[in-house]
Amino acid sequence: MTYTLNRRLVAEALGTAFLVCTVVGSGIMAETLTDDVALALLGNTLPTGAILIVLITMLGPLSGAHFNPAVTLAFTLRGEHPRVEAAPYVAAQIAGGIFGTLAAHAMFDISILQAGQTVRSGPPQWFAEVVATFGLVGMILAVLRFQASAVAWCVGLYITAAYWFTASTSFANPAVAISRALTDTFSGIRPVDVPGFIAAQLIGAALAVMVVGWLLHDEAAQRP
Repeated sequence: MTYTLNRRLVAEALGTAFLVCTVVGSGIMAETLTDDVALALLGNTLPTGAILIVLITMLGPLSGAHFNPAVTLAFTLRGEHPRVEAAPYVAAQIAGGIFGTLAAHAMFDISILQAGQTVRSGPPQWFAEVVATFGLVGMILAVLRFQASAVAWCVGLYITAAYWFTASTSFANPAVAISRALTDTFSGIRPVDVPGFIAAQLIGAALAVMVVGWLLHDEAAQRP
């Protein structure tokens, strides 16, 4: 089935909104219910992985379920996403993510407009975002090649794991980083720290396209 660009943009905005609303909302719920930081992080991790499985299964056939400018960049670099649609996709993802943050605030009856205060900066954090995004994009490319029907589960499980094995808790998504700068809750990030995260994420995505793209190159398929 083929869907119009407007429908695909709404799907990207809606999916990113629910993703960010889950990240921010589950973080608020977690820090409300416990003072144990590890338990709160677990309470933030599991809903995020779960909602990704649902959203990709639901909206993947419609828009491709990028929900992430780094993923859109990767597909565009590979020639698998129209260049003229890259900017609209990214704009829809950012707008949806911001709405998701505001919706989470409204549901929990806290100030709608906030700015993050959590410091997330420095080379270890940036390197963690390079690693997290490289792994996410590389995994997507490989799973789509070998087992496309499993991509929703693989993305959800990867993010669930990456929350815990990366120092940055694996934002791996510029739209999510921007949206989380607008919340002073468990999942927040200082706005001043966002550019470093975005740069690291785009580097990780570009590296994945090069390295995993080379890894997946089928020599036999190129022969006449």
